[in-house]
Amino acid sequence: MSDDAPQSNDEQNGETKEKDAKRPFNLYVFIGVILMLSAVGASIFGAFKFVEDERARSLQEWQIRLGIVGDSRSAAINDWIEQNFSTMRDLAENASLQLYMSEIAAAKNPTAVAEEDPMMAELGGNKLGADEEDPFGGGGGEAEATYLRNILTATAERMGFKPPVEAAAVSANIERAGVAGLGLVDAKGLPIASSPGMPPMIGRLKEAALLALEGEPTVIDVYIGSSNLPTIGFALPVYGIQDDGSGAKGIGAVIGVKIVDEKLYTKLVQPGETTETSETYLVRKQGITVEYLSPLADGTPPLKRSLALDTPNLAGAYALENPGGFAIKRDYLGEEVLMSSRPISGVPWVLVRKINRAEALEETETRLTTLLTVFILIIVGVTIAVFAVWRHGSSLRATQAAQNFKVSSERFENLSKFMNLISNAQPAGIVAVGGDTVYSYANEPAARGAGIPAEDMLGKTMAAVIGPIQASVYAEINDKILKRFKETNDRDSCREMHINTFGDDDDDNDDDLLVIKSDHIPLRGDRDHEPGILMILEDITELTRERRRSEKMLRQLIDTLVSVVDRRDPFSANHSSHVAEVARAIAEEMGEDEITAKTVDIAGSLMNLGKIFIPPELLTKTGDLTPEERQTLMSSYLVSVDLLSDVTFEGPVVDTIRDMGETWDGNGPLGKAEEGILESARILAVANAFVGMVSARAYRDAMSFEKVSDILLSDTGSKFDRKPVSALINYLENREGKEKWAHYRERPDMSDNNETIF
Repeated sequence: MSDDAPQSNDEQNGETKEKDAKRPFNLYVFIGVILMLSAVGASIFGAFKFVEDERARSLQEWQIRLGIVGDSRSAAINDWIEQNFSTMRDLAENASLQLYMSEIAAAKNPTAVAEEDPMMAELGGNKLGADEEDPFGGGGGEAEATYLRNILTATAERMGFKPPVEAAAVSANIERAGVAGLGLVDAKGLPIASSPGMPPMIGRLKEAALLALEGEPTVIDVYIGSSNLPTIGFALPVYGIQDDGSGAKGIGAVIGVKIVDEKLYTKLVQPGETTETSETYLVRKQGITVEYLSPLADGTPPLKRSLALDTPNLAGAYALENPGGFAIKRDYLGEEVLMSSRPISGVPWVLVRKINRAEALEETETRLTTLLTVFILIIVGVTIAVFAVWRHGSSLRATQAAQNFKVSSERFENLSKFMNLISNAQPAGIVAVGGDTVYSYANEPAARGAGIPAEDMLGKTMAAVIGPIQASVYAEINDKILKRFKETNDRDSCREMHINTFGDDDDDNDDDLLVIKSDHIPLRGDRDHEPGILMILEDITELTRERRRSEKMLRQLIDTLVSVVDRRDPFSANHSSHVAEVARAIAEEMGEDEITAKTVDIAGSLMNLGKIFIPPELLTKTGDLTPEERQTLMSSYLVSVDLLSDVTFEGPVVDTIRDMGETWDGNGPLGKAEEGILESARILAVANAFVGMVSARAYRDAMSFEKVSDILLSDTGSKFDRKPVSALINYLENREGKEKWAHYRERPDMSDNNETIF
């Protein structure tokens, strides 16, 4: 049949059926394209949504960070205000000040005082009789006023209620305006006494005094004083001696005015600040403006900048309206910032903590932009790839999938080889075991330690490879970790590090010693494997042996040096070793760590090394010691510090000996006090005093344990810390310390003291 011949009916029907068969396929393709485009659109929307969520999360993190700093700085400002009120409160509650002010009040108005307090009226009447002259015009005696001025002046000098040095340096021939100080007023608000430099009791000071007389503690808010510096004031009522302050009217008031200096402004600085544009400052509402109370980062002094409250998006205005809030606003320079605010108690101040938005979110924006770009590129690339694969048909997709699987398999194999190469290059043994202690992985160092090839370890139990003793120790640790990991599913919290000692742990003979540091990391299970443990095993036997040898040599050297001191002073023989023993007992009783216990032990043994430079006749002198001789003996530990200053110890041995002469109240040679003294030194000081008192000396007999305990208790809070004293007494009473240390009280036999003393 030629090509031009007419087609038969069957052929035509076949072509029609073929066309009809293709139509559903085209419809499916159309539907697939629509679905694919929908998926692409949803993916892009999801990418943008993810980026926005991450941006919001970053803002929330900055809200927390700014809030934490704001809380700490506002707490510091509140502490500063409370410290000033505390100073004023100490004055207002001073019994002598209350008495003298009561006497002055009684002298001014004896009839009124008699009605409220007959005893005060009697005091006032006795103080100024009818024929005596009142130099204050009925305001009390000169002696009372002088005392009040003295106490105000002393408190002002000590607590900073005084003019700055520049103001105080003006020539005495020029009358100066009051700048800062402390003052007292009577029940009518009239001045009684004041410290030098106190401003006149007028204006805002007068108003604050009258409020205080009504029983209301008052803050005179920051203002520019006559010194042209920021100034703040405080006012508290003063009540009579027999008044408790509840419902009673004050007999006077105490007013304090001080210059606001760096002591306040430095409290706005966050320790360890690393950002460039972070800043903390104080604001308050002043009429229709926001007034900045503290120095600003652009160099503006305090109280020298004000902005209108209705300034658009002003951070300071938002802080005043929403104390405690967080927002993105503009600071005083017009820059966009993240800010958080905190109110300050007792004053109309609000603390603002801010950071430029550009700096705060720079890293986040860069990361999110990169993520969004990558997401879009991935989505577009995947879409193109899907359409391309779909276009080539199912067989081509299958071939490509097979090829991809082959590539992935090769990559996985290469990655496994690479990970094995890294693992085998480590000096430590690395193994993975299941809960049944069967090995599922072992690197070459672990195999060398076991003495068999790594592949032979797989499938065997730990007991079969490393022996039942080590295996039982590791199995017990792993079992506990797996149980906890099953409950928490937190790998970091379940990870543990142990140091296990196997073999003979004898300090004199450690040839059979084996010390292994093991790190145990839980592994999550999967479809084919149960949860297990990754163990990193490091042999630190030689390191342990070397450390023990070093400690043994150090102890031998210390014992030799101590024996030199003991031979020179028979009454102090074994004193150092006794102090070391007592100090270690106190440290252990207090629950201190081993480093602290070793530190006080070694420091106690070496503290008397400086006595080798003291003449033997002074060490054994039986008569009364002169102050110079006693000082020589008491300061010999400082010579020990000089001798040991270049020696390296595991703990702060030299600093402990140096601080042992310090007292809890700060009256020691270096002036350290309380927690500023090393805790090991506080322990050593108690141990040294105890041994010194319970031991006989050339010039006295030994004291009883009871008497020594009483002396130490009486000196707590002044010379000694209460904690080591309490620990020592508990050891004596409840740990058989008296029986253990009874031989300390024995007087040495001087008949054998004929050796050559060098």
